Formats: sequence, structure tokens, C-alpha cells
Amino acid sequence: MTGSPPPPVAGGTPRGPGPRAAAVLVFGSSAAVLVVEIVALRLLAPYLGLTLETSTTVIGIALTAIAFGSWLGGRVADRVDPRRLIGPALGLSGVVVALTPAVLRTTAEWAPAMLLLIASLTILVPGALLSAVTPIVTKLRLTSLAETGTVVGRLSGVGTVGAIAGTVLTGFVLVSRLPVSGILIGLGALLVAGSALVEWRTRRWSGTPALALVVVAGGLATTVAPGGCDAETRYHCARVVADPDRDSGRTLVLDGLRHSYVDLDDPTFLEFTYVRALAAVVDAAFPGGEPLAAHHLGGGGLTFPRYLAATRPGTRSLVSEIDGGVVRIDRDRLGLAPEAGIDVRVEDGRLGLRRMDAGSRDLVVGDAFGGVSVPWHLTTVEAMTDVRRVLREDGLYVANLIDHGGLAFARAEAATLGETFAHVALAGDPADLGLDPSAAPEGGNLVLLASGRPVDLRAAQEALDARRTGWRIVTGDDLTSWIGDARPLTDDHAPVDQLLQPRSSRSGR
Repeated sequence: MTGSPPPPVAGGTPRGPGPRAAAVLVFGSSAAVLVVEIVALRLLAPYLGLTLETSTTVIGIALTAIAFGSWLGGRVADRVDPRRLIGPALGLSGVVVALTPAVLRTTAEWAPAMLLLIASLTILVPGALLSAVTPIVTKLRLTSLAETGTVVGRLSGVGTVGAIAGTVLTGFVLVSRLPVSGILIGLGALLVAGSALVEWRTRRWSGTPALALVVVAGGLATTVAPGGCDAETRYHCARVVADPDRDSGRTLVLDGLRHSYVDLDDPTFLEFTYVRALAAVVDAAFPGGEPLAAHHLGGGGLTFPRYLAATRPGTRSLVSEIDGGVVRIDRDRLGLAPEAGIDVRVEDGRLGLRRMDAGSRDLVVGDAFGGVSVPWHLTTVEAMTDVRRVLREDGLYVANLIDHGGLAFARAEAATLGETFAHVALAGDPADLGLDPSAAPEGGNLVLLASGRPVDLRAAQEALDARRTGWRIVTGDDLTSWIGDARPLTDDHAPVDQLLQPRSSRSGR
């Protein structure tokens, strides 16, 4: 690599940015790396799912970018005048960041096989360029070998504080107020503006105007890129899709996955098979028309709470839904009325359970999902102990699960319920459950039900048949055999994402 060598370290006069400017550069670039990392998770969730594996992959790529950029920045700064590097590093990273939403969404639509590679590059390139800023600035601030420890330690600390600030700002402020595309385009613009300021001060690099035009083009491209959302909530890319075959039908789509179907005119119309199964087992467990006190872990489109309100007048449903944006969609787009007898609290389901009085509910419904997996902390023996505490003596717990392949997660969750409840049963499609020994299980939705009292399973099976689910109830020795040697899940060990088998299609639940 050629170029003008940096002046020797001597004399005590700074050859680059002053201490404040250096701190701003290191703080800002370090914060930007973490903003990109966190927002990338949100941007990829509709296509790769919001799983532990996705999070681990993005974090690993970001750390790789930080390590490579730090190494490369220091190496190049020893061979080229560092003052020539800061402006290009900021400007080029800003362009990549601003183009990321349009590039990823277009790739997901037209070349999904390339998505992970392109996503990796959109994190690696700006992450490495931004991480290179710290060693470059450090090189410029070193005016004497005697102060090496002070300069390196100070700038390292500033960079760490910047990373913390970027994390907190993104998680608590930006994501809740801005769409992810807006965050990235805005960050890209700030980085290009920073590049322009550095260029103006050093009067060396002249590429900023062109980069600014690219950022503008990226913003315009994002507005027409496929894969947009009706709303970007704190946790999801959300859309409401009208049913072409039913005027009042609406489907709530979160991160590309159909989460709920709501009939605005008829809450007793249940489109999804698993919701019909929930209705069947609940109606069989309690006298018809009797009002219930219910608690729902997860809300989505609130299909089942609406059904209970319509078929059991006087029912009081308390819903713990972690995503306030989804609740707003329920009210603004899915016709949730304040007098429906449904009280929705924006809270984590586990925390909501802990706040509830003992013996206060007839029914607890588990229907919370992050992508296709139940959040692990709602699956454990300790969580089920809280559910059992909240239920009355004759109360019922029903939970919707999704699993595929060997059904390792579903078997483990059935074993977990067996640790807490005296009576446990499983309902699902025989093909999905692998009850045919000549065929491998297909997987899909299944429902677990548990209670401290015997449930009339014959009546439940008749109700499932009446609703044309095609599902079968498994209990007793058959259920024990189905569970096999699966271990119960605990707060200390609940590898839900690892047990859960990948689904072949993300078109629905």
C-alpha cells in the first residue's frame, strides 16, 4: 500500500484531531456499530425469524467486523497518513448503512438464497470501517510514547461508552419511535455528514458530495423496495391483510408469519385450525355460556379473547401482550372495542403472571410467540408453577405450540406440564404428531391442556370433531410413550430454540 507516510511521533503537538474531536469520532463510530447491529436483527426478522440462532449469527458477524476493522485500521494507519482515512471510512460506511434496507428487502424478494451473504456484508463492511476509526484516531493522538497508555486507555473507554450509548439509544428510543429503514437512512446521513466535516477540516478527500447523493438514492429506493410493513412496532414488522374471500376477514402478519385471523363482524368465526381446537377444548371443559375469568399470555389479533366475549357474555379476559404496537393495531385496524370485556396490558407474560392473585382465573391461555417459537421463559416448570398458582382448583391451562421434525420441543413441554399438573393431554393432527408409526411426524400446531382436575376428554374429542379439525387427543400411557425420555424445561435449562425444528414454510401458523 502506498501513500504519504505519517509524520514521526515526537514533539508533543497533536497531528490530527484535538482531544475532544477525537473523543467525538471514537464515541460516534462505536455507537454507530451497535445501532447497525441491533437494527439488523429487526430488519432480518421477517425473513430469517427472530430466534436465538439469528441473534447469535448477527452478533457474531458484528464482533467479527469490530475485530477485523480494529486490526485493519491500525495496520493501515501505520502505512498511510491517518488523516487521509477518517473521512472515507465514515462516508463509505454511511453509504452502506443507508442502502441496507433497500438492498436486504430486494434480496429477500428476488434472491432469498443470497440473503444471509448480503446481510453479512451489510453488517461487516460498515462495522469494519467504523471500528477502524478508533485505531486511526489513536494513532493521530499519540504524540509521545510516554503517553501511550493514557491515550489508548482513554479512547478505548470512550469507544466502550459510545457502544453502550448506541445500544441503549436504539433499544429504548429509536426502535420505539422510528421505522428501522428510517433509523438506518438517518444514521447513514449522519455518517456522511461527519465525513464531510472531517474532509472540510483536513481539506483532503472530496468524495462526500457523491456519497450524499447515494444516501438520498438509498432513501428513495427504500420507499419502493419490496417487503414493507404497515407498521414497524417495537418487536415486529406488522401488516394487516384483507381476506379476498371474506369481506370482514383480516389477517395479522408479523415478520412474514400469519399470527391471527380476525373477522371484524363475526368473532365466532375461527379460521385457523388451532384456534378452533382451543375453542373446542375450552367449551368442553366449562358449561356452555358460562362467563370465565381468563388470562392470555400473548395477544396478537386477540382472536380467542373476542371469541370468549361473544360466546360467554360477562367473560373477563386479561391479556399480557408485550408489543404495544400490536395492541394499537388491534384497536385501530382490527376493531377492538373498549367495551369488549378485554383488558390488554403491555407487559411480558411471565411478569404479568407474577402480578396476578392466586386462584383468580378459570382459564389461562398460552399463545405467545417470537417468530415460530414460544419465548423460552414461558415454557419452564417455574413458569407453569406460576400458571398453576393463578388458576382456581378446577382451572384449565391450554397452550398453542409449534414444532416440526422430531417434535423435541413439544415433547419436552408436555413433560414440563406433567411436573406441575395432575392431568395433561395433547391435541393435534395425527400426522403432525407422528402417531402413524409408518410415517415421520410432519409437525405444525398442537395444543397442550393441563389441569388439577380430570377434563372430560371424550367431550373434548367430540368438540374437536364437530369443528372439523381432524385432530386427536392423546393422554395417559399413550402420552407418556409419546413424550419418551424428553426432559422437563426449567429456568436453568430451556434450550427451546435448539429443540425447535425449522419449518419448511413461513406462510402461516
